[in-house]
Amino acid sequence: MNQFDVAVIGSGPGGYVSAIRCAQLGFKTVIIEKYDKLGGTCLNVGCIPSKALLDSSEHFENAKHNFAAHGIKIDTPKVDLTQMINRKNEVVDQTTKGINFLMDKNKITVLQGRASFESATEIKITKEDGTSEVIEAKNSIIATGSKPSTLPFINLDKERIITSTEALNLQEIPKHLIVIGGGVIGLELGSVYLRLGSQVTVVEYLDKIIPGMDATLSKELQKTLKKQGMKFMLSTAVSGVEKNGKTVSVSAKDKKGEEINIEGDYCLVSVGRRPYTEGLGLEKAGVELDERGRVKVNDHLQTNISNIYAIGDVVKGAMLAHKAEEEGVFVAETLAGQKPHINYNLIPGVVYTWPEVAGVGKTEEQLKETGVAYKVGSFPMRALGRSRASMDTDGLIKILVDEKTDEILGVHMIGARAADMIAEAVVAMEFRASAEDIARISHAHPTYTEAIKEAALDATGKRAIHM
Repeated sequence: MNQFDVAVIGSGPGGYVSAIRCAQLGFKTVIIEKYDKLGGTCLNVGCIPSKALLDSSEHFENAKHNFAAHGIKIDTPKVDLTQMINRKNEVVDQTTKGINFLMDKNKITVLQGRASFESATEIKITKEDGTSEVIEAKNSIIATGSKPSTLPFINLDKERIITSTEALNLQEIPKHLIVIGGGVIGLELGSVYLRLGSQVTVVEYLDKIIPGMDATLSKELQKTLKKQGMKFMLSTAVSGVEKNGKTVSVSAKDKKGEEINIEGDYCLVSVGRRPYTEGLGLEKAGVELDERGRVKVNDHLQTNISNIYAIGDVVKGAMLAHKAEEEGVFVAETLAGQKPHINYNLIPGVVYTWPEVAGVGKTEEQLKETGVAYKVGSFPMRALGRSRASMDTDGLIKILVDEKTDEILGVHMIGARAADMIAEAVVAMEFRASAEDIARISHAHPTYTEAIKEAALDATGKRAIHM
């Protein structure tokens, strides 16, 4: 029986990063993946392929609507969806091969097959051909991620009624894509097909989109996407989805309780994700789950079985690749006797629509709920020279600061490259910077990040220079 110091189950961002850090720290490490490619949901059917399609569709959008204003004259551009999907697949292939290289470089054993616990220290790996082997691991890290959720009355046929996985590989551009769920995944994939020419209708049960983010961002993003042509039906409860040949019918009730019916040719069900623990044999190891099917862990990400840990989407907290990565490193360093830390308040959230949306720290709604006295500083992107130069004038930066100490409590932004700009806010808040600290730092001109400085100036009570 092969013996290892650490066995990592799942090769997504949490799993493979954890395996690398374990190997760097001198542990004999094995990573177990049931699919034939490493990288998990993020690299294969999540973050990476969706961003590839978002970028491709954004290029098409610019060619169709913005090139002429820049003095670039071209014939009317056409979409080659097959090539767009092929390019996406090439990006995925290159990225997953990069993970294989990192496994070899760090001398990590890779075992392909479905892992299930036989005991707290023994793991059975069953291959596709039915053969199996059992390994022994002093410590195990569960990093099996999540799967798309659905509603109990929806039958996902994965042809017309689809999840995000199928939406990444459509063979045609939908005439009318109905998106159930106004969260990150639905809005991103909805944006892809909106740009390519689809009519897109978002049906959301709550009264706002991206409900976990600051309400200002929700309102601003909805306004911007509506301007782009996306339609929204908020406070609307879906009651049924039926496929009729090449059409899909969604029945729902609006906020007045009146029955409505929406007809389309594809329906993307994007109502969140659920932790994936099926087939792991957790009961044999004695590992407990919580009421939502997540692996129960303590503050050290340790399960009730002392040598078994869990990270990422399979445990409590935001289902984000970068959160899983931090947790993977945290567990590896904990096993090595170090004292790592994760500040969950400072894990940013991002929506890769255009403009992009990003936030970190407390939202204004959270501060109101907890009775914290705060000040708000904001600055519109349209006031920046850099934004006008690139024709990306939608959006704003919003900074929330403690009323007495001026410490930054939250930063929320919508605008070009917000996904990259949010890192400045994370660094500032990690070092407990004040709004005045940011206001006094020189920001290169012309850049989008000047808006962060201007919002900080506004938060200090001084008037922003360019507003």
